[in-house]
Amino acid sequence: MGERGNSSARHASAASAICGGRPAQSRPLAVRAPRRYAATPMNSTPTSLVWLFDVDGTLLLTEGAGRLAISCALLDCFGIADDLAGIPMAGRTDPLIVGDLFRRHALPMDGIDMRSGFWLSVFAHMRRLMDPPRGGLLPGALDTLGALELEPAWVNALLTGNVTEMARIKLAAFGIYKRFAFGAFGDEAPDRNALAGVAVRRAAERCGVTPDRCVVVGDTEHDVACARAAGAKAVAVATGGVSRDRLARCEPDLLLDDLTDMGSLTRWGRSL
Repeated sequence: MGERGNSSARHASAASAICGGRPAQSRPLAVRAPRRYAATPMNSTPTSLVWLFDVDGTLLLTEGAGRLAISCALLDCFGIADDLAGIPMAGRTDPLIVGDLFRRHALPMDGIDMRSGFWLSVFAHMRRLMDPPRGGLLPGALDTLGALELEPAWVNALLTGNVTEMARIKLAAFGIYKRFAFGAFGDEAPDRNALAGVAVRRAAERCGVTPDRCVVVGDTEHDVACARAAGAKAVAVATGGVSRDRLARCEPDLLLDDLTDMGSLTRWGRSL
């Protein structure tokens, strides 16, 4: 377990300033319930390929806004200052990350329930931090989505460790929320491998495709591993915190430096 007192003493001043200057015991931001994911209507052309995109490090960066929103919610709801240092983030689901944080401070695990005030506070802080947007879309992300959309038998969807509302906030901030037909989100499965199973089942239900006609696009070894676990193809892009060499050792079906190489991506997709 974490040492609550020492952590609070070390981070309280900085966290309070970053989270809006409120003292630890102050009233949190006004919150509203998360919205349902609004899926884009499917077209009438039979689907031949479903692209399942990761969000952070693959499509966009938010300069640590998600980490900060969780830290601010912890301060609001429990009076604890913690910058999440030492908790792995890349390729993991939001509930797993928050679970590690709660265990560090011996907090009741029912607090990570998606209906809890803690998550509502996280969402409220995330909306504030992303208005105006922090970070930006990664090179080639927008053009790649457009290129894939030109193929009438291909569908763009999401496979992300973000919980549903966090994904919506991030994608909407950069105007691409409605570019995806459906998604599988971090609040829908206990880990990323199980979440990939949710994604390919949803692809079968909505698009009539088998797992081998699904392509996971992500920036970590976890994305490649979850694709393998679900029977899907894997495209790795070296735009996150994992080096190209490390990604290559995972043996993805296609490895790109970034999404500006949309020609290689689309040619490979047509070859399947």
